[in-house]
Amino acid sequence: ICSVISSSQIPLFVTWKIGRDKRLRGCIGTFSAMNLHSGLREYTLTSALKDSRFPPMTRDELPRLFCSVSLLTNFEDVCDYMDWEVGVHGIRIEFINEKGSKRTATYLPEVAKEQGWDHIQTIDSLLRKGGYKAPITNEFRKTIKLTRYRSEKMTMSYTEYLAHRQHHHFQNGIGHPLPPYNHYS
Repeated sequence: ICSVISSSQIPLFVTWKIGRDKRLRGCIGTFSAMNLHSGLREYTLTSALKDSRFPPMTRDELPRLFCSVSLLTNFEDVCDYMDWEVGVHGIRIEFINEKGSKRTATYLPEVAKEQGWDHIQTIDSLLRKGGYKAPITNEFRKTIKLTRYRSEKMTMSYTEYLAHRQHHHFQNGIGHPLPPYNHYS
């Protein structure tokens, strides 16, 4: 099963959060189907170091980090921008901004629920995230092209990662603990 999963072509997002309150620290992914192994390698680093909303992560932050991988599935284009369920579906919107340019934005399935948002709050926040600056009317919301999707998500803290890495190292018969992990690979 593992070899089937690792050779799968699937869209994915990598999300980093930090601290006890798990504040967002980076999130980047792709809707293009990618090889899981190479996609994880690429987007783990990209979301850690190149999310324009945040400075690149530092080595000092590692002990406080949580990394989540979301594998995206079940994409469905829907006719009504309200045709999705908070906490179940991620949504990707496409719209024409006030300058006539096509823009897109997405929230993973957990975002609206974590923020306590309803459908309208989520859509409006997503429009702003996508760069829409004009007043948002119900008529404009009806022009949005919305795709809903689901995701399979797994999260691991840095501490859990170190424990897993050390356990895996011992299982392979090497017999001594690994040095502290101090670089990205």
